[in-house]
Amino acid sequence: MRALAKYSVFAVVLGPIAGAFLSAHGIASDYWMGWKIVFLSEVLAFVTVTPALLSWVSEGRVLMRRSRALHLEGVMLIAGLVLVSYIVFTLPESSRSSALFYTLVPFLLWSALRFGWLGISTSLIAVTSLSIWGAVDGRGPFSNLVPLTDPLPIQMFLIFASIPFMVLAALAEEHEQSAQVIRESEERFRLVANTAPVMIWMAGTDRLFTYVNQPWLEFTGRPLEAELGNGWVEGVHNEDLKRCQETYSQAFDQRQSFAMEYHIRRNDGEYRWILDIGVPRFNRDGSFAGYIGSCLDITDRKLAEEALASVGRRLIEAHEEERTWIARELHDDIGQRIALLAIELGRLDLHATGSVLDGHEYLQHARQRASDLGKDIQALSHRLHSSKLEYLGLVTAAKSFCHELSEQRNVRIEFKHSDIPATIPKEISLCLFRVLQEALQNAINHSAEQNFTVEVHGTKEEISLTVSDSGIGFNWQDAMNRRGLGLISMRERLRLVNGELSIQSASGRGTIVLARVPLGETEHSLEIAG
Repeated sequence: MRALAKYSVFAVVLGPIAGAFLSAHGIASDYWMGWKIVFLSEVLAFVTVTPALLSWVSEGRVLMRRSRALHLEGVMLIAGLVLVSYIVFTLPESSRSSALFYTLVPFLLWSALRFGWLGISTSLIAVTSLSIWGAVDGRGPFSNLVPLTDPLPIQMFLIFASIPFMVLAALAEEHEQSAQVIRESEERFRLVANTAPVMIWMAGTDRLFTYVNQPWLEFTGRPLEAELGNGWVEGVHNEDLKRCQETYSQAFDQRQSFAMEYHIRRNDGEYRWILDIGVPRFNRDGSFAGYIGSCLDITDRKLAEEALASVGRRLIEAHEEERTWIARELHDDIGQRIALLAIELGRLDLHATGSVLDGHEYLQHARQRASDLGKDIQALSHRLHSSKLEYLGLVTAAKSFCHELSEQRNVRIEFKHSDIPATIPKEISLCLFRVLQEALQNAINHSAEQNFTVEVHGTKEEISLTVSDSGIGFNWQDAMNRRGLGLISMRERLRLVNGELSIQSASGRGTIVLARVPLGETEHSLEIAG
């Protein structure tokens, strides 16, 4: 319509006015009569001939590429219009009726609505040509006129017959363009929605689902018809259904966004956690149009949150257990032994007046107790923090720990090492030492075995630690999932230094715990310990 308005101002109004002022002198004896004839002639030309030429130049190739059915329809339209126009504009005066003009209207409507500017301009060319030919030949409704001296009636007829249909064609094309834009927008939306990694839904103002995307259908395993309307609620878990519907209804009533979590049945029958976020939609005039929402499967996130909560709880419990163990060791063992040592030293004072031999035996006994007490305190300190690791390195600290633990628990621990770099980052040394402590103590506590092997090997690329036994073995995956806080702590410690933990264990076949930590590309000097 905007293009038609611009064309009408310049080509249909201003152009013919200027042309009429310049050429009206030679048309008729009366200047203003000549001006009217020239003006209306040029208006008629710009309304019929020029649009037809411009339309065929700009849209002719596009029309030729359309379907054969449309081409056949166009041929039938022009043939019918030519036949009807011939009858209307060539009937003798005794047979014609004014009502015959209305027979042209269906064909002109057909051409305007189906073929737009190209169709209506071509149809008007046919009507104009036949009407002028009939008038010149002395036939039809304009046969009593002399076209060269009094063309005003036929000009006015053709102009006022053309303009409404030109406007209608412009409106039809504008409507078709708008519809095409909407169709393309919907196609783009459906393409994006069907390739998105989330489930998308749309609901109308009546709260019923009007659309779900392909990922939704793949998730539920149900056809589109089953999910539309209220069909989607059939997949919601019974425990969540009431809460889900209440949240959904309240959001619709208040025209507000909402987010809710609920269980929905997957295509394999398993109920999965879904995060559903919906937002209201509004038309351009501000009226409510419904809701659009997206759903994301958050089951893995829920499981991770539960696992983290469980790990946090178990870490607190382990912390309390460790504190309880330290307190028990200090109170029940070390404290009582110190008290016993004090008693014996007191008895030594009572026997001071006795023989030198008795005093010497008491002194030797007390010294042995003090020595044992010092070793146990050192072992306890070593468990909490190894000063040897800090000052003497991983190999010395690991070897010392194995020796102390073997004496304390009365087991045999074989320690091997080879090619350990002289300098190891502090965080890697501490990580491997803690993994050694945890793995070795777990093996002693649960393997029902008395012989264990600890191996530490190094290369330029990595350091590996292996703790193995030939005991009863265990299901390490079950331990990791349920109560394996020690296994989890080893895995998380190694992850902090980009290491990895692998466990090989089976019932009656022993256990091998392997920890590997990369050292990067830095060249390390190697220490070959004997």
